[in-house]
Amino acid sequence: MNDSSTPSGTSRGATRRTALRTLAVAAVLASTTLSALPPTASASAAALETYTLTIRHLDRAGASTGDYRTNVTGISGPGADASASPYDASGTVTVRLPKGRYLLDSTLTGAGKDKATGTDWVVQPRLDLDHDTTVTVDARTTEPVDVRPQESGARYLHSMAYVEATHAGTTRSANIMMSSADLRVAHLGPAAESGSVKEWIDTYWSGAGADYALGYVFTSARALTGLVRHPAATSLATVKVRGAAPQGATGSGFVDIQPSAGPTVGLARPLQPPGTATFLVTPERGLWDVGYAGPAAPETPPNRYSADGIAVRAGATTTHTFDNAVFGPALDTAPGARPAGVRDGDRIALDIPLLADGEGHAPTAPRFHGATTTLHRDGVLVGTRQGDPGRATFTTTPGRSSYRLTATATRGEGPATRGRVTAAWTFTSAAASGPAALPLSTVRFAPALDLDGTAPAGTPVHVPVTVQGAAAETGVRSLTVSLSTDNGTTWTRVPVANGQAGFRTPGPGGSVSLRAELTDTRGNTLTQTLTNAYRTR
Repeated sequence: MNDSSTPSGTSRGATRRTALRTLAVAAVLASTTLSALPPTASASAAALETYTLTIRHLDRAGASTGDYRTNVTGISGPGADASASPYDASGTVTVRLPKGRYLLDSTLTGAGKDKATGTDWVVQPRLDLDHDTTVTVDARTTEPVDVRPQESGARYLHSMAYVEATHAGTTRSANIMMSSADLRVAHLGPAAESGSVKEWIDTYWSGAGADYALGYVFTSARALTGLVRHPAATSLATVKVRGAAPQGATGSGFVDIQPSAGPTVGLARPLQPPGTATFLVTPERGLWDVGYAGPAAPETPPNRYSADGIAVRAGATTTHTFDNAVFGPALDTAPGARPAGVRDGDRIALDIPLLADGEGHAPTAPRFHGATTTLHRDGVLVGTRQGDPGRATFTTTPGRSSYRLTATATRGEGPATRGRVTAAWTFTSAAASGPAALPLSTVRFAPALDLDGTAPAGTPVHVPVTVQGAAAETGVRSLTVSLSTDNGTTWTRVPVANGQAGFRTPGPGGSVSLRAELTDTRGNTLTQTLTNAYRTR
């Protein structure tokens, strides 16, 4: 990103990104760049019906300008696979392209003699090239993009505008990123079909007590000509992101937020754990994604967590806490999620976040000191795997047998925080005609903890207990919870009522270990042990 803007680019069928959010957006925006027809066309290209497109570029004073970047991208018709970024310093440029529907976008920078009057982005979502055509990109038609919070001292960070044009089942896109607030935009040409143009503008600001992520989405037949929004604080939703330090971590982490839908630059900021970052966001932009990367030692990959698709509401606060106890196995409960255990022929595979944090966020680089997974068939050891916690693959026999699958990991940086997570499942399984999910369950414990991973000592507590996986779907036959205050040497069963386990926490500096023993209605079992799950203060 340069001092004023990044010239707009084109991409094919923009999809929702799945990689490193805010800092990876440049890769999204710089995706496919199509090539124009070469000056010496091939025999097949020569047979196409082509026309000359002339583009004139005028600055805000109405004079021809060479300070522009223009893209023409085919959407449908014979020219669907053609595009061009023609340039001539005179401000008037011609290009010959096949007949078809095109998306044109043009960025004019430094318009005017003083070269300091900002950036203009002109978008023509419907350019039907069926005869020799002249288009005039005129900066004088643009109107300001003025999307800002009402906090007078808020500081502008960056912004992005993105447009999609769809015709005949194909979508093409263009965008512009800005590091200064002086952007003006305009629609050019005739209206496209109703609902075929989708555009969003996201701006990001830093305030005294919170950062702002302000985004708006529009679907119509035209690109935007200007946009003014000054949302009041009462019309915004609050998203709090808390970074914990349950194992005495030092250093700075990072937190980021961005809309779930569509490419955007997002907002990232450092966060010293334990700490809280506060964002005010527009509900009109839809769902939001947040992420947290904890402090990392030199030459060590950061441990990253994410929470996607967060629904927000004006005037309401949503809080997500990352990297806090109780650490343990967690299953992805979203519809269509990949199973944690799969039987495929003679292959049994386990891939479960064994060290998910207290809210069930899966870590990308979990901190552990050893991990082992074993599989027994009819009481006989099939194999042992060491490496990543909760990940292993075994080869077994195709016949129906009884299995015991056990995954263990040791976590923590010192004696005070060192703990062990163990999940042991029993089930019966046989090879099927295709991959089949294993009937695995987990139990989640959610005590109220400070950001250092501790709870008050000597206090009666009721810890929420949640069952995930097969037992949550088919039903629970039995569930017991046990407590240990001597790091797992002795255990005491505690009552579970209304989804909560009741007990009294030990004295100051004490350790709470938890064990769950579960059987579902089909006879599959889980024994889950979390030693030194959290401590008291």
